[in-house]
Amino acid sequence: MNETSVAIAVVKSVVLLLGGAITVIAYRAYRRAGEPSLGVLGAGFAIITLGALVSGAANQFFAVPLATGVLVNSVFLAVGLAVITYSLYMQG
Repeated sequence: MNETSVAIAVVKSVVLLLGGAITVIAYRAYRRAGEPSLGVLGAGFAIITLGALVSGAANQFFAVPLATGVLVNSVFLAVGLAVITYSLYMQG
């Protein structure tokens, strides 16, 4: 494993921890407030976090090329950001 692979694994781990924490916090806020937009916000962050997990696992465990992993992660990121944007426009 070269230095770049180690750096990617470290950064992906940080993204998973932070994304997971944000997802849990948003879900708890949704449960407490009952505001649907908070649930959708949490779903958006969950999608982004899932993308980091899927792309990292694909590259590390299934020998998927790095460029393909970046593409997969970017698709999840775009969808997650679209969901987050939608959550910010929802009416309460």
